Amino acid sequence: MTIDSSMSPDPEAVVQRQLEAYNACDLDALVAAYADDAELYEHPHTLLARGSAQIRARLAPRLREPNLRAHLVQRMVMGDMVVDQELITRTFPEGTGRLEMIAIYEVREGRIARAWFKSGAKTLDH
Repeated sequence: MTIDSSMSPDPEAVVQRQLEAYNACDLDALVAAYADDAELYEHPHTLLARGSAQIRARLAPRLREPNLRAHLVQRMVMGDMVVDQELITRTFPEGTGRLEMIAIYEVREGRIARAWFKSGAKTLDH
């Protein structure tokens, strides 16, 4: 029997699949990485979205940005928690640029159950 490693319940593999779906602008694969009742927060406790429908609605416009890309700077894994430091390339209302981001993911049963995002400095292209 062959095991499909792309569907591994390992927390790091789950978060990596989510990152790859984000960079591929694959909304279905991205939403599938999250549990049906997942919660997204602006760190520490501002709820951004709860459940697949709200997550889909929140992410769909972003995935239409032509230059969207998340570059993983570093990752730390401890049990069911994965912490990513990323540099995000985006199109902001005021123009294109980059944003530093820390993303904290709690993975349960092979899907992201909760995620917290902390934005850092934004730099616009000139």
